[in-house]
Amino acid sequence: MWILRSNDASHPVALRLLPGAAKTVGRATAANFDIDATLVSRLHCRLSASSTELIVEDLGSTNGTYVNERRVQKAALRAGDHLRLGDVVLSVARE
Repeated sequence: MWILRSNDASHPVALRLLPGAAKTVGRATAANFDIDATLVSRLHCRLSASSTELIVEDLGSTNGTYVNERRVQKAALRAGDHLRLGDVVLSVARE
């Protein structure tokens, strides 16, 4: 299982993905994971999990998707990476 967790009390977020899951993240209620933060787009990105990797793909967000402070369109995430969506930073872990 992949876990993405924020350390910011103003935007408490914990996302859990099992292998085989593909989920959207954004501000809209249509997103699988709803993050209520002004700089997060309605449909910001998609997370796709397998047993060996977690892929993030930007969905045309206004403020970008960043992995370890590098803007990406699509990237593999590893445990210990930081995923930034707008002003929300999520730490990536694997259990």
